[in-house]
Amino acid sequence: MARGGWFGASLLEAPEVAREQLLAVHPESYVASLESLCAAGGGALDADTACVPSTWEAALRAAGGAVALVDALLGGAASVGVSALRPPGHHAERSRAMGFCFFGNVAVAAERARSAHGVERVLILDWDVHHGNGTEAIFAADRGVLFASIHEWPLYPGTGPASFVGSGEGEGFTVNLPVPAGSGDAVFESLVEHVVAPLVLAWEPQLVLVSAGFDAHRADPLATCVVTDSGFAAMTASVRRAADAVGAPVGLVLEGGYDLGALAGSMTALMPVLTASETPAAHALERHPLAAKAVLRLAPWWPEL
Repeated sequence: MARGGWFGASLLEAPEVAREQLLAVHPESYVASLESLCAAGGGALDADTACVPSTWEAALRAAGGAVALVDALLGGAASVGVSALRPPGHHAERSRAMGFCFFGNVAVAAERARSAHGVERVLILDWDVHHGNGTEAIFAADRGVLFASIHEWPLYPGTGPASFVGSGEGEGFTVNLPVPAGSGDAVFESLVEHVVAPLVLAWEPQLVLVSAGFDAHRADPLATCVVTDSGFAAMTASVRRAADAVGAPVGLVLEGGYDLGALAGSMTALMPVLTASETPAAHALERHPLAAKAVLRLAPWWPEL
């Protein structure tokens, strides 16, 4: 399938998110307290998350870039895109900053898609090596957002067991895909191709967002997974094929990644795949045992897989 243009947002051009867009995810008390702390000079929010005066603007622009990405994708300006901004967001809970994250950027973007563009089904794939606990918590009881996370286990923040599938009305709409230390391309590629892509085909989301962390890369210092540049490109190809099949735009929102060479190399490898005018060609890929187990585990909610 041929696709249209692509959208990219960087710190220099990203708009600040509107306060009412933040309030769709975070309570005013939390937003105001972070703003006040930054204005007062900053300080520690937890053991590894601190803010300085400029954090406030950076966090607003990181969330604003994700929102601008969604507006472009759903407004017809582009069919694929990237918001390459920091700070990341997937660890931020509704009322808590953690893991270098202040606002739930991808969560704010998903809510923007629903409130401003009338989207009813958003699929979020989080391939950051750390579990996206914030995104999960925000949407755990929400069947309008299907959240799938591939993450090293056990690892910070200690959440994301395979047994947790959401709560209440959202049961079955959280898909945790934990992987052991040392996992590489074969595991990550198969989980996307054989679990996440079939979920896209079965549920037919109107928007696919990727919490695109690159700390599962073999060169990254914060974990022990060994994904390569080409592995990230292959995952992107699987997402594109599935999204193209259901006519959904695809947006990547930057999360972690702490080796600059690995981050640059991975982005360089995946961008031609993401922005290709034609759907990436399929190729044979062996189903990894972890993917096969995940399909069986999800059968009560997703028998189509």
